Amino acid sequence: MPNMKTEQIYELYRKSKGINTDSRTIKPGEIFFALWGEKYNGNIYTEEALGKGASWAIIDDPLYETDSTLLVDDCLFELQALAAHHRKILNIPVLAITGTNGKTTTKELIAAILSKKKKIHYTRGNLNNHIGVPLTILSAPDDVEMMVIEMGASHIGEIRSLCLIARPDFGIITNIGTAHIEGFGSFEGVVKAKTELYEHLRKVNGVALYNEQNPILTEKIFKVVNRAVPFSDPTGIELVLEIIISDLFLKLKATYQHKSYEINTNLFGAYNHENIKAAIATGLFFDIPMEDIVKAIEDYQPENNRSQVLKKATNTLICDSYNANPSSMITAIQSFAGMVSEHKLIILGDMLELGDKTEAEHLKVLQELESVKPELVYLVGPVFSGLSDKYGYKSFSDTEKLIDHLNKKPVKDFTVLIKGSRGIGLEKIYPLL
Repeated sequence: MPNMKTEQIYELYRKSKGINTDSRTIKPGEIFFALWGEKYNGNIYTEEALGKGASWAIIDDPLYETDSTLLVDDCLFELQALAAHHRKILNIPVLAITGTNGKTTTKELIAAILSKKKKIHYTRGNLNNHIGVPLTILSAPDDVEMMVIEMGASHIGEIRSLCLIARPDFGIITNIGTAHIEGFGSFEGVVKAKTELYEHLRKVNGVALYNEQNPILTEKIFKVVNRAVPFSDPTGIELVLEIIISDLFLKLKATYQHKSYEINTNLFGAYNHENIKAAIATGLFFDIPMEDIVKAIEDYQPENNRSQVLKKATNTLICDSYNANPSSMITAIQSFAGMVSEHKLIILGDMLELGDKTEAEHLKVLQELESVKPELVYLVGPVFSGLSDKYGYKSFSDTEKLIDHLNKKPVKDFTVLIKGSRGIGLEKIYPLL
């Protein structure tokens, strides 16, 4: 049962224009939640938010009380409690998606497919954490029929907490790799954190859709989940998905119910094969016709530097610089190596949050580069720079130094793979290529 304060806030929420945690973007009629951050106290911005037309401000510092504020013990707790209460009131199916790689692309594809037949509300951008998930739920329209919620995690227990808020009935773990290992302590910690989604599904007798080709997920499925549906058999009829050799964009052949479908995607990289199979299987499981599924995938245009292809006047860019971890970087290199192009350049940025595995994982990437023998490589960041000497690759300690180099020696008529952790800021080089 929600507490009295949550019920009071919920009444205000139902009469409002929505929830906002950023006083800079507040709109008239919204409720402002004064959250704390590492370097700021959101209560300080209460006056600004109310001055811009916020109907109410939820605060947890009595110094900022006015006639239009509601004082609570903890604003973040109340935001999460409000979202959990609203999710219960909505009483609709929720599909949660987590994983090391591919969760955003998989979420976007599934939302596009399910939207062919249902009113879908889904995670926008990267609002996949302890603040983003509540905001996603609270921004759902009244006529929503189903939600697709992305869940990110940087430490053990985070997925469990998000499941208590979103209460998913269905779940997908795309895969498990060595991303953000710093927060989990070990690979086993990553496995434990991600499979908290399976633990939740067991408790609510929910359904896990899973990649039966992944041995880690398959082992956990059989140990943990009561109800599981493999990607290759989403409806009791086999689904086969094969890669067709192509120059730049991923092309696939899907076979289902004795019919074959050619799918021309706007995505780069064979590693997206698994994301697309997850999306097709989910669509079929929820009774979306195969023809609608194919159209949704072919119409999907990637954004935010995730497997995104930009054809510019001087070069063709494969922008995958939103995030990077060892498994996604190696598969990107392998896919790029298999492409046909007269001139190819690989630009890689350091992978962050790998803890004591940092040097070893970067060395694996360098060894992969050696095996594919690329024409030209630029490495960016202190880790790659420190390791690159014995491999003979040109390196830059930061993105600014690479920018200086590109200004002096422009690149022309190349196909360029750009991949690195977001903190390296490789998107700054796009205008120079």
